[in-house]
Amino acid sequence: MAAQAHLQDQIRQLPHRPGVYKYFDDEGIIYVGKAIDLRKRVSSYFTKQDHNKKTQQLVKNIKRIEFTIVDSESDAFLLENNLIKQHQPKYNILLKDGKTYPYLLLTNERFPRLIPTRNKVPGDGHYFGPYANGSSLNVVLELIRALYPLRTCTYNLAPQNIAAGKFKVCLEYHLGNCKGPCEGLQDEETYNQYIQQIRQILNGNLSIPKQYFREKMTQAAQEMQYELAHQFKQKLDRLDAFQAKSTIVNASLSNIDVFSIASNEKLSFINYLKVMNGSIILTQSVEVQKKLDEPDEEILAVMLMQMRQEFDSQSKEILTNVALPVLPLPGVTITQPQIGDKRKLLELSIKNVLYLRKEKESMNERSKDLNEVRIMETIKKDLRLTELPKHIECFDNSNFQGDNPVAAMVCFRNAKASKKDYRHYHIKTVVGPNDFDSMYEVVSRRYRRLVDEGASLPQLIIIDGGKGQLGMAVKALKDLSLWGQIAVIGIAKRLEEIYVPNDPLPLYIDKKSESLRLFQRMRDEVHRFGITFHRSRRDAATLKTELTDVKGLGPITADKLLSKFKSVKKIRELSEAELVSEVGKAKARVLINYFSQQEQASPE
Repeated sequence: MAAQAHLQDQIRQLPHRPGVYKYFDDEGIIYVGKAIDLRKRVSSYFTKQDHNKKTQQLVKNIKRIEFTIVDSESDAFLLENNLIKQHQPKYNILLKDGKTYPYLLLTNERFPRLIPTRNKVPGDGHYFGPYANGSSLNVVLELIRALYPLRTCTYNLAPQNIAAGKFKVCLEYHLGNCKGPCEGLQDEETYNQYIQQIRQILNGNLSIPKQYFREKMTQAAQEMQYELAHQFKQKLDRLDAFQAKSTIVNASLSNIDVFSIASNEKLSFINYLKVMNGSIILTQSVEVQKKLDEPDEEILAVMLMQMRQEFDSQSKEILTNVALPVLPLPGVTITQPQIGDKRKLLELSIKNVLYLRKEKESMNERSKDLNEVRIMETIKKDLRLTELPKHIECFDNSNFQGDNPVAAMVCFRNAKASKKDYRHYHIKTVVGPNDFDSMYEVVSRRYRRLVDEGASLPQLIIIDGGKGQLGMAVKALKDLSLWGQIAVIGIAKRLEEIYVPNDPLPLYIDKKSESLRLFQRMRDEVHRFGITFHRSRRDAATLKTELTDVKGLGPITADKLLSKFKSVKKIRELSEAELVSEVGKAKARVLINYFSQQEQASPE
């Protein structure tokens, strides 16, 4: 693709340095990219000939280019990521599913509260998460509330307010869910011990809280406070049950991010596992629509950066199933493990992402099947058919000023084109441009053959034409004793007019009906198929006529040459030796003289 003239000079001035480039159309930024060598990367958009259609469309829309030089590829990646999030260009992939992930907020106040929220407000306290969904957050929140008596009120529990007796305990106190710090019934030191343990749980470290409850249980038992010991035992069991629900991978694996990707032609699927203290504490899968047929490593690099930021990950080790470019993550190692527990962890992520892809593709197929059934049911209802039209065939005639008359038939099965069943027809029994008789001939030939072969018949025939051509199709079916076995309709030049046999008035179908849209697709398809065939015949006839007009060259020789070389131009380019090997010395000399005379006669 050639660059627009006003861009060519700018591209030639680009430096051979790492950086970020921005493409603009008339309305703003449409694409942001990074490069180790800006000039080479940008110029490749305008010089390569094998771009896909999406990239070709991008290049057509570029009106202006801007760039920024950076020191390294890592810096380029970081700047690119920030610009994509800021401007959200239409041709860049981006994780923008409209979700606001939930957090748990440990408030920054005396006797802190633990509350779920979807809005992060700086200064309100420490946020834990985000959590992949509300249900996973609720599991953690319910665990903590069962283990520790925390307040849920919004009172300002300043010492002077408590001393003044401004507050009274609520129902939560009487239910045992709160120890009443509002009335000074719980000391701040004990409450803060709970908060420190809650922080450990929210960070994925259950060992310290478990040790605490184990010691309390033992102490209570030694003091023969067996009911209290039983309460601590129950809380310890809750922690064990919670940990058991998390997938245990290996106690020695701590603070690891695992990413895997699997793609098809249109979508990429990414799975993220967060591992803390040997347990998977977070799993999230997302799908991303491809914009320019990007490779997996490029998509995963972008999504990895975004998801780590989204989930506030500080992991120093990342496992992936594809090799990634240099990323701006100092102190972080990125590997593709091949053996051991880390490989098993990566395989678990891969299994998840492959399942997501399979499920999505299966859903799409089910959706297509349901859509096709709905369309066929709509046709059955609109045309008052007795059975579902799973097999529909559409006919059209094609000729040019009466020359080379042909006909075409396209076949749709289950509301989808079945191209292997398409058929072309040379009109054999009709002389001149007679569309009525031509339609009779091709319908007769088509269904006589199906009957002779014992093949299944369509439930519906569509004739591209008005009442006259429809009548000839009906006559053909009657002559074959098939009338009444197949429904047949005609489509007039105006698509909304549907003619049915024995009814002088057309049937009008709602223009928004799926029936009409399918009929339109079939009519367009049979036009395309028939015109393509007609043109090929007409062109072949023209070429054949040109060669057969050469004195001394017969039709058999002309057919032989055209069948092999397809055009007169290619025949003209053959050397004398090649012509001799094809047609012999005498005819080769005839052709050489003919082509020579043509060149002399053509104007300069």
